[in-house]
Amino acid sequence: MLDLSGPWHLSDETGQYTAPMVLPGDGISALRDARVIPDPYWGRNEHNLRWIGERDWLLTRTFRATDRHMTLVLSMLDTVVDVSLNGQTVLRADSMFRAHRVDVSDALVLGENVITLHFRSAPRIAKDRAEAQPFPVPFQAENCPIPHGNMLRKPECDFGWDWNIALAPFGLYGDIRLEPKGPRIADVIVAQRHGDGHVAVDCTVLGDGIADGTEVSVSLCGVSAPALMDAGEAKVSLEIEAPELWWPVGQGAQVLYDLVVSVGPAQSTYRIGLRDIRLVTTPDDAGTSFALHINGRPIFMKGANWIPADALAGAITPEACRDLLQSAVDANMNMIRIWGGGRYEPDWFYDLCDEMGLLVWHDFMFACHLYPATEAFLTDIDAEVREQVARLNHHACIALWCGDNELLGALTWYEESRNNRDRYLVSYDRLNRTIEAALRDTAPTAIWWPSSPSPGLMDFGSNWHDDSSGDMHFWSVWHEGRDFEHYRDVRPRFCSEFGFQSYPSMDVIRRFADPDDCNIASPVMESHQKNAGGNARIAETMFRYFRFPNGFEDFVYLSQVQQALAIKTAVTHWRGLKPHCMGTLYWQLNDTWPVCSWSSLDHGGGWKLLHHAARRFYADVTVVAVPMGDEIELRIVNDMASACDVVVAAFAVAPSGELRPLGQVSANAKTVESFRAMSIASEKLGKDEILWFDWSVNGGPTCSDHFAPHRYKSYPLVAPQMTADITQDQDGWQITLTAQHLALFVAVEADQPGRFSDNCFDVIPGRPVTIHFQPSNAEAPPNFTLRDLHSATYHT
Repeated sequence: MLDLSGPWHLSDETGQYTAPMVLPGDGISALRDARVIPDPYWGRNEHNLRWIGERDWLLTRTFRATDRHMTLVLSMLDTVVDVSLNGQTVLRADSMFRAHRVDVSDALVLGENVITLHFRSAPRIAKDRAEAQPFPVPFQAENCPIPHGNMLRKPECDFGWDWNIALAPFGLYGDIRLEPKGPRIADVIVAQRHGDGHVAVDCTVLGDGIADGTEVSVSLCGVSAPALMDAGEAKVSLEIEAPELWWPVGQGAQVLYDLVVSVGPAQSTYRIGLRDIRLVTTPDDAGTSFALHINGRPIFMKGANWIPADALAGAITPEACRDLLQSAVDANMNMIRIWGGGRYEPDWFYDLCDEMGLLVWHDFMFACHLYPATEAFLTDIDAEVREQVARLNHHACIALWCGDNELLGALTWYEESRNNRDRYLVSYDRLNRTIEAALRDTAPTAIWWPSSPSPGLMDFGSNWHDDSSGDMHFWSVWHEGRDFEHYRDVRPRFCSEFGFQSYPSMDVIRRFADPDDCNIASPVMESHQKNAGGNARIAETMFRYFRFPNGFEDFVYLSQVQQALAIKTAVTHWRGLKPHCMGTLYWQLNDTWPVCSWSSLDHGGGWKLLHHAARRFYADVTVVAVPMGDEIELRIVNDMASACDVVVAAFAVAPSGELRPLGQVSANAKTVESFRAMSIASEKLGKDEILWFDWSVNGGPTCSDHFAPHRYKSYPLVAPQMTADITQDQDGWQITLTAQHLALFVAVEADQPGRFSDNCFDVIPGRPVTIHFQPSNAEAPPNFTLRDLHSATYHT
């Protein structure tokens, strides 16, 4: 094997721009690193760099070969690329979502060789293909400043999105190597049949060039069985007794086994978990359920939507993704949704999810546009789906495959499809059926969901607000400017998208803006807001709920407080509906670049206040406040594997911080459904009082939360007179906060990168709160800034 990654030479089609480039990597990062262009993420540089995508680019390198009988292997090649070897074209690649294996024996020479990757301009190719369609195929122009991304099998967000930069990057992000020609094990399709105390693991080994009659051996958990290759496949069934099962995080251990496939001296190993997973959609009084059952146990899905970890794919690393995924686990999430406008991730990504116990709702890569339905396009899609499903099907983390993101809704967004719905519905159906057929043929036992959102199979409604069945996307609060309380007006069976924006944290803003640009109306801040009207919507919502902040940094803080409040309102209410609702995946977990967005993790992985709030509202056992007319219900939600004992105490708290008891109850909380612990009559709260409630689980530490019946701007808060006792320990800094009066949404900020153990919490007199800060490096002691709702919105 000859690895061709490493140093290459990059030049544009004219030779005007050149730079060294390392593969895997992307061309824009290479130009930036060579200082040919400025940082695309700084200021408004993006707009002056779109010329890069309008040009062809060439990557070249030389290498020495000692054998001519070789296969060239490339993966994640972005996107329309002519590959030549010693001047002879050996591959015309057309999809980032397909791997390529090319026999280059006729082009390779002994000794020195020259290989060239000629990247065609994605915007130019996309435009040509759009013009060649038999009828117009609309795309989401509001999201994509670079048009016609729906023509190419490339991440849609590369052309811009309402949270992403628009640069149409190019490069190679996977493998590039030469390996000897010969038979190989391509993939293995794994199906599991679980019984009482045993599991049958059915394996279909897919061979490439392996002759019929060749013996294949498969082993797992000490059990082995042979089979003979027949027409490129060998089928083996293994009976495993008393298996240790794989569970999502929070439900049990993530036990993984080595499935070893051998053909002669060749051997491939796949890490698998033994688990039974089912999507249960059965009729009930409200419509049709939507619940995932793992190993026979219905489990509430708690999580967020995943987008590419960086707009420039060369910056995406296993280490960075591990940090983001670990943050999801640390916030008590058990599922991520890989959104259909991004990409299929590398193998190591799914290995991480397997190890961490993170289930994956996996969209196929279609989002928000309409798509071609030509024979050539659908043939390519068929091959893409088969390849990706065969590559990923064995992973324990894969929960379900979804046909697309919001394509049913998109049928109503464009004038062309509104005027001729039949044409575009038939076109969509051809695409969707192609995807489904390829999935079912490749992995017959995989769970299929046709679209997100969707009411269900063979229902072409978009299900935006139908809460009787299927999964829901609920965007009225953000896009329509509705109050947060509107989240309580729907009862989704499973909400796979909903969100509210905030500004990135100040340390992130300083990475793209000068101090003079720190104004929400500055051109730089508007350039880092990709959703039309987003900054105005953030500000207008503040006017409704809060007194306006004192300055820009307080505005940034308060934007994150209200984002956390919005998502908490939705999640706590919908968790309180369990088992009617069995999943909430908010939009979105992460960011691709420093931008105002719906994410709970900043670009680079720092925790926004929402992520700290998510750690609490996604806790396995929690108490949620649900307003019900003239009462406020306190409901216990238990997502653990077994029942638990919960003690709940309610109080009225005044701005002074004085607590007035309202009642206490003890209960045994079952896992099947949420239930009411107590109800508090609204009249028991004075006009300036807030409901405060404590709870403990199985005699453990006390948790606390509050519920404000009125908008925060109506409460006459007083200065909490907070003090911070800061001491250094072995791992960082311990901060103990005390307050003389009620302090809401307390946030601690550091002037250096690091991770706080908690943030965005409340402090009341007599209850100090201690948190820990672990710096990313320990070069100098950090300086800390304290904020709370009073200090941010009252002049002192």
